Amino acid sequence: MISPAARRNTRRLLRRVTATVTVTTAGSVLLLGSPVPASSPTWAPDRDGADAELVLASADGTRWPGHPGRRLVRHTVRPGDTATGLAVRYHAWTRELQAINHLGRHGTLYVGDRIRIPVVVAAARKAHRHAAKPGSTGARSPRRPAHRVTHPWRLADVSQAKVRRVVVKTARKHGVDPHLALAVAWQESGWQQRRISSAGAIGVMQVLPGTASWMSTYVGYELNPYGLYDNVTAGVVLLKFLNGRTSGRKAVASYYQGLGSVQDHGFYRSTKSYVRNVVHLRQRMEKGWNPV
Repeated sequence: MISPAARRNTRRLLRRVTATVTVTTAGSVLLLGSPVPASSPTWAPDRDGADAELVLASADGTRWPGHPGRRLVRHTVRPGDTATGLAVRYHAWTRELQAINHLGRHGTLYVGDRIRIPVVVAAARKAHRHAAKPGSTGARSPRRPAHRVTHPWRLADVSQAKVRRVVVKTARKHGVDPHLALAVAWQESGWQQRRISSAGAIGVMQVLPGTASWMSTYVGYELNPYGLYDNVTAGVVLLKFLNGRTSGRKAVASYYQGLGSVQDHGFYRSTKSYVRNVVHLRQRMEKGWNPV
């Protein structure tokens, strides 16, 4: 196996002759805060470029010694690939992907590199089973636009007052400050469920489908981001997750930008504006302000 030092030297040389693709985190907050493996694992070859669901369904993928919940999948880096983007596609944790491939803090990838992706078996199998059901609407084809609705809306047109009550109740249930949850929800959607962003974020809390899948592992059941209650639950549990790893403005920033990105790069300009808005909304709501 090539030593980490030799790999780093090779990457420095490659930097001069090949394009680089730097990790981006917008809309990928679901992948942050995962543990970094203590040591570099060994692996064997497996299929290249296959979606994680199909790799696992066909009993492909190599086991990661010491990590029984992971299978290693090989991928060749292409233009436009990012660490977080690949982690979303393959149901992996960004931090583990960075560690196993010695990518460093910034997760820089190089076109043509062969990397290993530590797929989370339970998440990938769950996604594959749901997608394989006849008439299933729980997973969209990767070729379909992100804004195409393939999961049924539930309570998508209820009043903002109803949404407010659901957010408050859900926040209290999960031990999250209701005013914070309300502020984030208002900033994200204006307390409206039937909303989809250009990036594919859905609903009141503007939850990505991948985020909903990850938060499902915390609540113990499948969350449908197109459903009001599940959407709010996914967003609130994500806030709880972030508050458990940081606090205050950083937690708010991480909801928008991603915890790993905030830790590595600080607040982006757009993130600073987002945080100021949420903090202001929270303060006003603490004083009794109700926009509806």
